[in-house]
Amino acid sequence: MKDLKSVIHVGGLRKRWLLNTASVVLALGLVCVMAVTASFAAYYYSNMESDMKYRAKTTTDFFAAYVDQTYNEYYQSCITYAQTFEDKDTIELQFINRDGKLVASSYGQWAGESPSTPEIAGAVESRYPVPYLGKDPSTGERIMAVSSPMIYSSGEVIGVLRYVTSTRKVDAQILQVALVSMMVLTAVMAVVLLSSSFFLRSVMNPVAEITEKAQRIASGSYGVQIQTKYRDEIGDLADTINEMSNKIAQNEKMQAEFISQLSHELRTPLTVINGWSETLLADENMDAETRQGMKIISSEAKRLTEMVMDLLDFTRMQDGRMTLAVEMTDLRSEYEDTVFMYGSRPSQDGIQLIYQENDEDIPEIPCDPQRMRQVFLNILDNAAKHGGAGKRIETDMHFDGENVVVRIRDFGPGIPEDELPLVKKKFYKGSSSVRGTGIGLAVCDEIVEMHGGTLTLENAEGGGTLVTVRLPAAH
Repeated sequence: MKDLKSVIHVGGLRKRWLLNTASVVLALGLVCVMAVTASFAAYYYSNMESDMKYRAKTTTDFFAAYVDQTYNEYYQSCITYAQTFEDKDTIELQFINRDGKLVASSYGQWAGESPSTPEIAGAVESRYPVPYLGKDPSTGERIMAVSSPMIYSSGEVIGVLRYVTSTRKVDAQILQVALVSMMVLTAVMAVVLLSSSFFLRSVMNPVAEITEKAQRIASGSYGVQIQTKYRDEIGDLADTINEMSNKIAQNEKMQAEFISQLSHELRTPLTVINGWSETLLADENMDAETRQGMKIISSEAKRLTEMVMDLLDFTRMQDGRMTLAVEMTDLRSEYEDTVFMYGSRPSQDGIQLIYQENDEDIPEIPCDPQRMRQVFLNILDNAAKHGGAGKRIETDMHFDGENVVVRIRDFGPGIPEDELPLVKKKFYKGSSSVRGTGIGLAVCDEIVEMHGGTLTLENAEGGGTLVTVRLPAAH
């Protein structure tokens, strides 16, 4: 689960980089491609237009300045010039009268129907050359045309000379520029992604390792060190976490040693208090009020003794000194004795402890009977403390073919859902107002795990908490 979380976090970092960086680079690249393509298109079209305007202006100026003919001769000269135009392989020259009718073309007398592009009328009205770039209304082909007015010596516009050519070659060149630009952008993006992949891997791999080690430290593996070869911010972070891990480990060791020493020191006076309270309670001449006080002293001394034993077990668990005296055990017999021995304690508070017997064959299993009694007593005591409001505790034992299963259920308020994953953590008490150290379940869970089993807590249907202990039949 921890590795999965690390992968998810790393994947999220890569995703954010792609969204925030690669997408911006791609967007800027596309803008550059469009800008380059538009620039080349403007350049090519501008050159075409300039060339055709120059041709048109030169031709019309020639007719206006050097041809001194009658109207009909002038008109015929324009037609003849159109028909004898030398560059007709690339550009079509048309002579169109002022009514917009095609009179002559460099492609022949029957070159086609009269053109209807708007620059023809514009040239007649403005008396200046007018360009046009767009689709030919009759063929749908993209063209560029320049219409220049033919002005007779009297100042009358008798028609227009129209230069027109297809933009196919220019469009092909512009498309080629766009494709080359896209190829360059693709190559740039590939380089960016490749170099960024190395960079991200150099960042994310140590980040994933740091995350995994930090999670181990958070789960209690104090003293774990992060190995990193980087001498940068990531290396500084790893060194900081390593220092924190060492300090936590030292503090935990000092705390465990203190608790262990304190627990040992408390055992002697508690043993004396327990012994003398039992001795004094044996006196039949003690008055009722004093006896009640002695019972309270004895009860609290026993409760304190149990807490001290839990603390001792916890320190043994922390430094790895907890051991098991494993032997083949009739766990049913041990558990029934535990229930019988404990049963009188909750009954004093009006809590009924019900053991649901069965005739099922339950085999002997390898375990430490004393440690398992400790586990069962602790769970039963928790059920009485936290679920006592339900006034009933039910428990049973059965064999599922692989594990001996013990279930203990109370009918109290249950455990808040957000606290369920935390109740087995050391020193965790949650929202419960019941007194305690918060280490009993942590010790029980450790003992069960040392037996190769599992201890689970869940909220039972209908209310209350269900604790299930599973111990393997062979370990």
